[in-house]
Amino acid sequence: MNKRLILTVILTAALLFVAAACQKTDTPQIPSEPGASEEGNETEMTKAQAEGYKRAEEATLWVNLRMDSGQDIVIELDPESAPVTVANFQKLVGESFYDGIIFHRIIPGFMIQGGDPSGTGRGGSEEQIKGEFTSNGVDNRLPHDRGTVSMARTPVPDSASSQFFICHGDSHFLDGDYAAFGRVVQGMDEVDRIAALRTNASDYPETPPVMAEVFFVEPAA
Repeated sequence: MNKRLILTVILTAALLFVAAACQKTDTPQIPSEPGASEEGNETEMTKAQAEGYKRAEEATLWVNLRMDSGQDIVIELDPESAPVTVANFQKLVGESFYDGIIFHRIIPGFMIQGGDPSGTGRGGSEEQIKGEFTSNGVDNRLPHDRGTVSMARTPVPDSASSQFFICHGDSHFLDGDYAAFGRVVQGMDEVDRIAALRTNASDYPETPPVMAEVFFVEPAA
């Protein structure tokens, strides 16, 4: 083997190493689209109460996604179906983790996905959790109906952290393979609005919708 060939082999190997090192593998994603298928605290609290919920001081089973549109998406959590996932979500909400984070992936008729602090779909929180779904040994039978809230992940079963998605349409082909942990009980009209936003070829919105504030609520007495 001459010196030129040896040098070529060494350079090629070095380039492959650099390329591999630069690739990100922590990309919580869900499958591609199936074939068929924008004031103050007093004002915010009054608005939530008028819709049947009031701001809670402690963690509850209801979470309000206050969008930058001024509209709310209220989620009811289901700890019986996914206790680890719900506890993780409550922890992140309690830390104000989701405040200012966007929905970065939108596929109308399928889902809207958010929860990545980097806004790229390749990030998440520090802790990864157990994937609570049937194919991963957990008896979670919550179906992916329209309005269901579920965790995004990589192909690795226990890789979910903070990214989640809201089903815009029934997506039962996800049942058993993704950790559904709640459902939208108010604000599907806002989900519909978000799902209708213009996106690029990678399903990234031209004007990303922002979760301005995410906080616990409870049914108003």
